[in-house]
Amino acid sequence: MRGLYALKPWYTRQLDGVVRWAVRRDVSPDVFTWSGVAAAAAAGVAIALGWWPAVLVLLAARLAGANLDGAVARARAVERPWGFVLNEVGDRASDLLMFAGLAVLLSREQGTAGLVLVLVAAVAATLPTVASLAGAGAGAPRLNGGPFGKTERCLAVVLLVAAPSLTPILLPVVIGLSLVTATTRLRELRRLLA
Repeated sequence: MRGLYALKPWYTRQLDGVVRWAVRRDVSPDVFTWSGVAAAAAAGVAIALGWWPAVLVLLAARLAGANLDGAVARARAVERPWGFVLNEVGDRASDLLMFAGLAVLLSREQGTAGLVLVLVAAVAATLPTVASLAGAGAGAPRLNGGPFGKTERCLAVVLLVAAPSLTPILLPVVIGLSLVTATTRLRELRRLLA
C-alpha cells in the first residue's frame, strides 16, 4: 500500500517548471529542503492560530520543498549522502513544527486531553520513518509510502485545524495508521534483509 505517496510522481510533474528553473540557475537542492522547513514553520504558526486555509497552502509548500530537494538533486546530478541527511532532518523538523502548532491549538481548544493526544500522535507518526531509516542503515532501500505517511499526516492536520471537534476521532486514526505503517515497513524490511 502506497497511500497518497502514489501521487508523488504527479506532484513532481506539476513542479517540473521549478526543477528546470533550478537546474538552469544551479540552485542547490538544500534551498528547497530549507524552504520546506520554513513553510512548515509558518504552517505551525497558522495551525496554532486555527487558520486552516493558510495551513492548507503552507503544508502544500512544505510537501513541495520535500519533493523538490530530491528532484533537483537528481536533475542536477548532485545527489550526495549529506543531502539525504539534510532531507531527513528537514522532514523531521517539519513534522515537529506542524505537531507543535497542533499541540498549541488543541491544548487551547480542548485542554490537557487534546495536548496528550497530539503528543502521542506525534510520537506514533515518527515510527514509520524510524523503521525506514533503520532499514536503510542496515542496507535496505529507504521505504516510503504506506497507509499513513507524510502526505496523509499533512492532510489530517488540515482537517484537524478546520474541524478541531474531530480530534477524538481523527487523532486515534493518526496513531493507529502510523503504527500500521511502521509495522508494514518493518515487515517489508525483514523480507528485504533476510
